[in-house]
Amino acid sequence: MADKQKFAFDKMNFILLAVGMAIIILGFLLMTGPSSTETVFEPDIFSVRRIKVAPAVCFFGFIFMMYAVMRKPKSINYEKREE
Repeated sequence: MADKQKFAFDKMNFILLAVGMAIIILGFLLMTGPSSTETVFEPDIFSVRRIKVAPAVCFFGFIFMMYAVMRKPKSINYEKREE
């Protein structure tokens, strides 16, 4: 039987990375909104959602992705036991 390749990540690491990326994308979507122009001032650019909540969500997403990268996969013994 061929040897299984050893990867640094397992399935759970990739799932956690995908969740972290989704959290970061959500944070960036929370930052979007109408912009001010030279003729019209939009006070929504200073809303709590855009300057406090969205960056905190992005920061949490980056921390979550760091955890997903540093998480050690459980070792699986693929060798056959000889009795």
